[in-house]
Amino acid sequence: MIHGPMLVVVLFLAIVFIILATSKLKLHPFLSLILACYGLAFGAGIPVGKIAGIITGGFGGTLTSIGIVILAGCIIGTILEKSGAAIKMAEVIIKRVGEKRPTIAMSIIGYIVSIPVFCDSGFVILSSLNKTLAKKTKTSLVAMSVALSTGLYATHTLVPPTPGPIAAAANLKLDNLLLVIIIGMIVAIPSTIVGNIFANRHASKFSPSADFNMGEMTYEEELKKYGKLPSGWLAFSPIIVPIILMAIGSIAKFPGNPFGTGFIQQLCSFIGTPVNALLIGVFFAYLLVPKLNEETLSSWISVALKDAAIILVVTAAGGALGAVIREVKVGDYLGQSLQSLNLGIFVPFIIAAALKTAQGSSTVAIVTTSALMMPLLSSFGFTSEIAKVLVVMAIGAGAMTVSHANDSYFWVVSQFGGMDVKTAYKTQTVATLLQGITTIVMVFILSLIFI
Repeated sequence: MIHGPMLVVVLFLAIVFIILATSKLKLHPFLSLILACYGLAFGAGIPVGKIAGIITGGFGGTLTSIGIVILAGCIIGTILEKSGAAIKMAEVIIKRVGEKRPTIAMSIIGYIVSIPVFCDSGFVILSSLNKTLAKKTKTSLVAMSVALSTGLYATHTLVPPTPGPIAAAANLKLDNLLLVIIIGMIVAIPSTIVGNIFANRHASKFSPSADFNMGEMTYEEELKKYGKLPSGWLAFSPIIVPIILMAIGSIAKFPGNPFGTGFIQQLCSFIGTPVNALLIGVFFAYLLVPKLNEETLSSWISVALKDAAIILVVTAAGGALGAVIREVKVGDYLGQSLQSLNLGIFVPFIIAAALKTAQGSSTVAIVTTSALMMPLLSSFGFTSEIAKVLVVMAIGAGAMTVSHANDSYFWVVSQFGGMDVKTAYKTQTVATLLQGITTIVMVFILSLIFI
């Protein structure tokens, strides 16, 4: 196998191929990543007989570690969306915050809803509420849309069970998913606040496009398609219960055995395992279903599985790329080279931001960057659990920097938020840039304390 600078050149060419294949050639990220795996393996000189085994091993190993977790998260998100529970959560928050602070309400709603629901879907299902509240409070729809979109975006890239952060945790061999959730929720707060401030101070100066239809149907009329909404407690339970169970599972493993060493300890450890906790969350999600029939028991799950399938294959392909990178040991050389630049926690941010800006998909940026970072962890001293969590956060910060025309979310926000392309660049794109910078600064501060 080749070594030294030439190995870095081969890795760089593999990354460039991923970017060009997904952004210019419009090749699906799965094929882009798999082809990059083979290109890197051949280019680095891995024996031909070993290449297929390394790639399939990395692919299968990733699915083994997070496959069911991602599936459960997608099922919870789909049920929250289709049962009207996401709308109910929004109503609860508006009652607490009040209609006098509409942009704050939308930021908080986005922050919570995007933990289990994809940000694209979250914006679509909340767009009617967003428009209604904008009309009621006479607030700029553009400001409301940016507040909602940045709230959704913050947790989308930082907090499991959203697939991106889960994939990053798996690639970095992080066992404590609860710690990723807690730190992610903390780090997402300043990002959400910055998005809200930007919405109020800057985006509020813009008005929707002249030809944008604010909708004749009232929010109350649109609610009728959901029938009777679930209670607030039930609506939040699929998110809150798994987090509580994972917390209990972590406590059960504390030194000193706070729950003893018998049945109670074993039970708490069992229900606190992320895959078990999220499957229990699926059960609570089904309590939201208006009635059990073929549509809710089969059709809704089919939708969730279709959404999850894309995420799973892309994530697993990223795991395969990570396996090839580990095999060629480019991390050892690259880690030593980058160490001299003293970039530390900014390295995963820069890589993820470059990938995100170039090819548009936050998930692809997160998966690819985490696969690249795994061999570098020891070189940078990122070996503790908290250090790995902060690397996940740095990757998430890069993956939100920036959303523009090659990102599907950019078009969802602009089309449903009443913005023309020029306005969307001045608001949505700039807001996500500020979010990314704010997040990496927060992560850097935490790294000074904990690493």
